[in-house]
Amino acid sequence: MLTLRSSPASPFGRKVGIAAGVLGLDREIEIEPADTSNPTDTVREQNPLGKIPALVLEDGMVLFDSRVILEYLDHRAGGGRIVPTDASARFAALRLQALADGIMDASILLIYEGRWRPADRHEPKWVDHQAGKVARALAALEADLPVLDTPPDVGRIALACALGYQDFRFAGRWRKDHPRLVAWLDHFAAAVPAYAATSPPT
Repeated sequence: MLTLRSSPASPFGRKVGIAAGVLGLDREIEIEPADTSNPTDTVREQNPLGKIPALVLEDGMVLFDSRVILEYLDHRAGGGRIVPTDASARFAALRLQALADGIMDASILLIYEGRWRPADRHEPKWVDHQAGKVARALAALEADLPVLDTPPDVGRIALACALGYQDFRFAGRWRKDHPRLVAWLDHFAAAVPAYAATSPPT
């Protein structure tokens, strides 16, 4: 049995959950909540960075971050399932994953700015810098929408999680200006049951 250290609100943890569902490995993974802000949480021993998700293997080895975990899950499922083996498809999927992960990274930094600093100490330049990353990435994706393959590769899984996180933490404000992405996410959710199964708490 594998142990996944994560949090229901983590979009990167959700990536792992969706990948496991797509690959049929979800029953092989036990989820153990982790609190990255708690200095006594053992996740800091499992991952020196104190970040989630972290996947504890049967032999005790711990894998992180989500990109490495998805590579491992694909390997465990036989390979070539969510990480394409063809070079062109592989690098397209990894590129899309990097873009979607960047949206999530910037979005999380915006959340931390609001959570850890009082409003009168927010740094507008920093906020605008991170928000600009999200806005440019969403605009690029709206203009050049990835085809939704079944099963979805790591890039499509990451993109669904990035858009889901925008809904979860930012009240879905992205939807108004990105109708093609909205339709894409609706299609993904209908085609991939693990998307609904990993939905963060409301």
